[in-house]
Amino acid sequence: MRIIRAKNYEEMSRKAAAIIAAQVVSKPDCVLGLATGGTPVGTYKNLVEWYNNGDVDFSAVTSVNLDEYRSLPREHPESYWSFMHRNLFDHVNIDPARINLPDGNNMDAAAECARYDAVIEAVGGVDLQLLGIGHDGHIGFNEPSDAFDLGTHCVDLTEETIEANKRFFASRDEVPRQAYTMGTRTIMHARKVLMIVSGKDKAEIVKKAFFGPVTPQVPASILQMHKDFVLVADEDALSLI
Repeated sequence: MRIIRAKNYEEMSRKAAAIIAAQVVSKPDCVLGLATGGTPVGTYKNLVEWYNNGDVDFSAVTSVNLDEYRSLPREHPESYWSFMHRNLFDHVNIDPARINLPDGNNMDAAAECARYDAVIEAVGGVDLQLLGIGHDGHIGFNEPSDAFDLGTHCVDLTEETIEANKRFFASRDEVPRQAYTMGTRTIMHARKVLMIVSGKDKAEIVKKAFFGPVTPQVPASILQMHKDFVLVADEDALSLI
């Protein structure tokens, strides 16, 4: 595990974007595992700026997104399909045919999870997986449980996750109750994992996940065992270590 300290959110975003850009420059046809939520917005903003400056070319990149809400139409402004297009895909030259997300409109969970696992295998696996972390240690929608989840699966969102995500919706009642997510095994098979964390409210979980025991009750703790895991976090998030 390598920890990169940043002064604040803006510096964290630049440092993380630099790692992703370096991956694309070194392997133009790489597979990027991408994440959503508030934390990566600044990272994507930097990547768009560098693309506009001619510093990075996404034309041969393949993307596989970490997760997607189940039952939410992809055109909904808070679907992860919409989020990715709004924050990255619509502003760079990635080939639409190379963009992959779980299909939240497929209500056959077993079929959709099998399809998405097959997609990830067909593209050769993930070269770099971007992650955030939840206050309970979840990565993607891999919630605390009695065992680490394996491949793509459908999850019932915890009350804490629903509460955390309600800020993106008009009301708590509109937050979907289920999602499709890559499993822990898929994340661990990525050749590099990059996690970005910001804010004092994440300091306790950072300490628990990366300086405590490896346990499925703290899903992110499994990343202690990854061969190439980089944590980029600001001073507030690292304040307890």
